[in-house]
Amino acid sequence: MMFETIALILAAIHFSIPLAYYCYAKTEWLPKAWNIKFSNKYRPKVTIIVPTHNEADIIEKRLENIYRLDYPREKIEVIVVDDASSDRTPDIVEKWTRQHRDIKVKVIKEPVRGGKLRAVIKALKQVNSEITVFTDADAFWSSDSLRNAVKYFADPHVGAVTACMKYAGGTIENCYRSYFNLIRVAESKFHSTPIHNGPFMAVRTEIIREIGLPIFPGSDDSCFGSYIAFAGYRAIQADDVIVEEVVRGSVKRKIRRALRLLINFKKTKNYAKDRKIYVKTSFEKIWKIEQYLHLVNPWILIMSILMLLVAALSGSIISLISVTLGVLLLPIKVYRIWILQQLYLVLAAIKNLWTKEVIWSK
Repeated sequence: MMFETIALILAAIHFSIPLAYYCYAKTEWLPKAWNIKFSNKYRPKVTIIVPTHNEADIIEKRLENIYRLDYPREKIEVIVVDDASSDRTPDIVEKWTRQHRDIKVKVIKEPVRGGKLRAVIKALKQVNSEITVFTDADAFWSSDSLRNAVKYFADPHVGAVTACMKYAGGTIENCYRSYFNLIRVAESKFHSTPIHNGPFMAVRTEIIREIGLPIFPGSDDSCFGSYIAFAGYRAIQADDVIVEEVVRGSVKRKIRRALRLLINFKKTKNYAKDRKIYVKTSFEKIWKIEQYLHLVNPWILIMSILMLLVAALSGSIISLISVTLGVLLLPIKVYRIWILQQLYLVLAAIKNLWTKEVIWSK
């Protein structure tokens, strides 16, 4: 009976804490004003960095998407860093550039594959713009996304801006993304959100020059926002910056993304402290909650499931009913996506036992 009771208590803890956090963020933080002095007239120079690896099937469409942005082209520079593609990606970029001479595009060809972060750092050496935007080759921005994003940088306290994400084709994951976006925007209105999205990650360039970027093993652009927030700046997800991502939804890719989140919550804060750029702000409250939700809460679910299964096999009717109910709820989209996300985090944690460094791969 005690074994069964503990299992049910763990299940209640697992679901109640994130639900309570969601309700609190939605009712207390989301309705608040931004408390940011933004300007719709602010038009800084922007450099867009696009790392690529074997993107021949999509890179031209991505460049056309950037070309159609509602932003002065003379203030946009694009740097495509090709990470030793074995297809025609750099050739396609160079051909497209010759056909569109009214926008500045640079192509950097890496002879040996070194990963996404290395490619980004190499491109940064050539940036002279006020704002640097990191993106992916398979992400497509709304035409007003860049214009809407830069207005927040008119406030000197804003260090980073990321976008609200949705997936192309009305995939089921958009159900999860709607909740995800709400939480991130709510956290941003309170102070900052620790999870920023690789398809659109805008950073004030002078901050990069001042404090650098997190470059510990396993880090990537998912750590940038947290690092900048720990330096005392606002790192926000803007609700009027919309990006659509092409679904390349293999389980392996989702586990890799989960692993990057785990690495962020394990290492970024200590890295900021080691670099002596850490400033304690109200962001700390958000960080602690999200750290728990990513590093601890998934394991509480696994423990609960295992204990209920053992109890059910031992003849417990309540445990059998609980396990059956959990299975019967799977057709509900939100519940099913939540369970899958928890499993990806657990599998990523297991993988991290032998993974020393995350290398960017398709």
